[in-house]
Amino acid sequence: VQLQASGGGLVQPGGSLRLSCAASGGIISIDHMAWYRQYPEKQRDLVATITVGGSANYADSVKGRFTISRDNAKKMVYLQMNSLKPEDTAVYYCNAAITNAHYYARDYWGQGTLVTVSS
Repeated sequence: VQLQASGGGLVQPGGSLRLSCAASGGIISIDHMAWYRQYPEKQRDLVATITVGGSANYADSVKGRFTISRDNAKKMVYLQMNSLKPEDTAVYYCNAAITNAHYYARDYWGQGTLVTVSS
C-alpha cells in the first residue's frame, strides 16, 4: 500500500493550492483520511480529517480557508487551500486508515509535499 501526495509548491499570500493524495496497492477498504502538516523541528499537526461518509473536521487555524474532500471510488483525498498565509508554510502529509489485502488495518502516510507561502 502506498500514499502518493502531490500539488505542493510556491504561492503568494492570499493565493490557493490544491493538494491531492492517491492510495494504491492491495487495499480492501479505507476508513478515515486526513492531512497533517509539519513545521521544521516541530511535531506533525492535524490539519483536517474526513470520514468515509464525508464528514470533515478542521484545525481552528484553517477553518473557513481549507476544504478537505475525498473520492472513494478513486481512493483519493484532496485539500483545497484558499487565502493562504505565510504561516501555512509547511510540509503537508496525507494519512489514511487502510485495511490491506492481508486484512490488516493500520495508518499509512504519504511522502509529504512542501507548501511555501511567500511573496
